[in-house]
Amino acid sequence: MKKILAIIMTLIMMLSMVACSKNNDTAMNVDNMKWEEILEMSKGSTVTFYGWGGDEDLNAWLDNVFAPKMKEKYDITMERVPMDIDQVLSQLSGEIQAGKEDGNIDMIWINGENFKSAKENNMLYGPFLNKLPNASKYLDLNADENKYDFGYATEGYEAPYGKAQLVFMNDSAVTSDVPKSTDELLEFVKENKGKVTYPALPDFTGSAFVRNVIYDTCGYEQFKDMKEDKETVKKAIQPAIDYLVKLNPYLWNEGKSFPADSTQLDNMFKDNEVVMNMTYSAYAVARGIENGNYTDTTKTFLFDKGTIGNTNYMAIAKNSGNKAGTMVAINEMISAEVQASRLENLKTIPVVDNNKLTDKEKEMFNKVDIGKGTIAQNELLSRRLPEMPAGLVPIIEEIWLEEVVGK
Repeated sequence: MKKILAIIMTLIMMLSMVACSKNNDTAMNVDNMKWEEILEMSKGSTVTFYGWGGDEDLNAWLDNVFAPKMKEKYDITMERVPMDIDQVLSQLSGEIQAGKEDGNIDMIWINGENFKSAKENNMLYGPFLNKLPNASKYLDLNADENKYDFGYATEGYEAPYGKAQLVFMNDSAVTSDVPKSTDELLEFVKENKGKVTYPALPDFTGSAFVRNVIYDTCGYEQFKDMKEDKETVKKAIQPAIDYLVKLNPYLWNEGKSFPADSTQLDNMFKDNEVVMNMTYSAYAVARGIENGNYTDTTKTFLFDKGTIGNTNYMAIAKNSGNKAGTMVAINEMISAEVQASRLENLKTIPVVDNNKLTDKEKEMFNKVDIGKGTIAQNELLSRRLPEMPAGLVPIIEEIWLEEVVGK
């Protein structure tokens, strides 16, 4: 009798292992599934969303708007994991190297040099963009911003999340005139000595500001296909480096040090320690006025030649244990309804193509009041400059650290 029971238990275990193996094979081969099958597989699952957690308004929207929507509509639980992207990629790399097939990281907020590094090191799953119904429905898939991330081909390994553009801000009650070029900025900092600065590189916003200075003084066409060589880059940006050194004596702390990040600079602006602020969130002034962080007289401004804009994206970890649920979450994020909600609640420039929207969908966006102190979206986009190739960014940041700080 004991032998018979042992045989039966062995058979049950073998059948269970086969079933698990089949389930794992199915999970690993979501790229062979139809969308209806992906939807079915995602039901009841949990998607972890790893990304920067420093924006409390965004955190609240993800937790209180997007997560409940995903649960109600798809029975998917969204778990937000706040973490800086370098930590995310370090953890992901460690899991992959350890051979962990059912990884903790599913969905990643990423772009630029971090995406380039992750993709080149085979840390991302894809291509997946062509499998998302809302991609062809709402996105211009031929647009450079959906094909390239900081000049690096995305090849369907990312889906757009939101558009960003560098803007400057001032309190018009404190400084009535604002600089519209690097030449005017030099005069502005002289007039407001010790009251202007920018975040230390490699802070994302500080790095963008320096690249904008490079564009304004050196142009940007030459960088599109530039060799990723330090001497080549240094020679090309030398006029901008010389200019930044000229600024130093008139900056906060005389350019001997800089605010650690954009958050510190923002706090300095709120406390009237500096008279000029900068951000990649184009409608940040409206949000700041609404929540009482900025005065009603705070205004947004740009350089006449424009400012750098880019798109931030969502990617899927190579070893994600829930690729199906992650694709459903990303697909929903690029829907017209969710993008309109992000515009209304977070003042994030949408990634949808207006020409692909129905009249009813267009109305969702048109009725949104972008708030006080902002620049209209059509003007922003008309003065939007392309990002540099991702490989040049760390080189520029290294040169800035060597040639500008304390000089």
